[in-house]
Amino acid sequence: MGNTVAREDFEWVYTDQPHTERRKKILAEHPEIKSLMGPDHNLIWIVTLMVLTQILAFYLVKDLEWKWVIFWAYVFGSCINHSMTLAIHEISHNFAFGLNSSKVLWNRLFGMFANFPVGLPYSVSFKRYHMDHHRYLGADGIDVDIPTDFEGWFFCTRFRKLFWIILQPLFYAVRPLCINPKPISRLEVLNLVTQVSFDVLIYYLWGAKPVVYMLGGSLLGMGLHPISGHFIAEHYMFLKGHETYSYYGPLNMITFNVGYHNEHHDFPYVSGRNLPKVKKMAAEYYDDLPQYSSWVKVLYDFVMDDTISPYSRMKRKATGDIKQD
Repeated sequence: MGNTVAREDFEWVYTDQPHTERRKKILAEHPEIKSLMGPDHNLIWIVTLMVLTQILAFYLVKDLEWKWVIFWAYVFGSCINHSMTLAIHEISHNFAFGLNSSKVLWNRLFGMFANFPVGLPYSVSFKRYHMDHHRYLGADGIDVDIPTDFEGWFFCTRFRKLFWIILQPLFYAVRPLCINPKPISRLEVLNLVTQVSFDVLIYYLWGAKPVVYMLGGSLLGMGLHPISGHFIAEHYMFLKGHETYSYYGPLNMITFNVGYHNEHHDFPYVSGRNLPKVKKMAAEYYDDLPQYSSWVKVLYDFVMDDTISPYSRMKRKATGDIKQD
C-alpha cells in the first residue's frame, strides 16, 4: 500500500484537443448527426420525478435508526443524488428547455430545482466551469477538472489514492478556488439562497435525519462509489496519448449516458439520450478507441496501478482568444 507512483508531473502536450478536428471529420461524412442536436424535453419530467422521489425518501427516513439512515444514504440516496448531478450536467448544456438564448434562464432555474435533493448549491457554478472544460480541455489555469499540483504530488501511493477518491467531492468543490477563481454571480447567490432555504425547510419539517441522508447521499455517492468511476474514466490517461475515454456499460442507464464521453465532447450539443445514436452513426470513429466496460474496475486500476495518479492527465497551455463565462 506504500508503493509510490512514478509520475512527477502532468503529461504536457502541445497540440489542440482531439475533439474539434474529429467533429469536423465526422460531420463531413455523417451530416445526419446534426439532426440529433437539440433539447431533450424528457429531462423535465425525469428530473421532477427524481426530486419528488428524494423528497419522499426524506420523509421515510425521518424515523429510522441512524445506522439505517446511513445505510440508505449510501445504497439508495447516493445513486439518486449522483444521477441528479449528471442531470444537472445535461441541464448545463441547456437540454431541458432548449438551446435558444431565450430559454437559458429557464435552464438555469431548472438546474437550481434539480439541485435541491443534492443539498449543496452548485448547479450554477458547475455550468460556468463546465463550459470552460469543453472549450479549453486540459488548459492550464482554466480547466478545473484537472487536479492541482498538490493533488498530484501528495496522492502518490495506493493508500493516498484511495483516500483521494473518497474525498473527490471536497476536491471538486475547492479546486476552482485554487485554479480559476471567478467573481460570484447573481445566479450563484440565488442558487445559494434557494438551496439553503430548501435544506432548512426539510430540517424544520422532518428533523436532522433527512438532512444527513441528503448530504450523506451526495458525499458518499461522489466518493468511493461505483458511479464515481466516471470521474476517473473520462480523462485520466491510462493509455499514453489518449485524452478521453468512453464507457459503454449498464450504469449509463442511470447516468444520462455520461459514459459516452468521447461522443459527448465531440458533440456537446447532442443530449445524452442521443449519444448512443452518434456512436452508431459514426461507429468507424469510435469502435477502435480505448473504452471501458466497468467503472468499478477503473477505480480499482487507478488505486492499484503504480503508474497512474492524479498527475495522469494531459495538460496544455491555453492559446488564442480566451472567453470564459
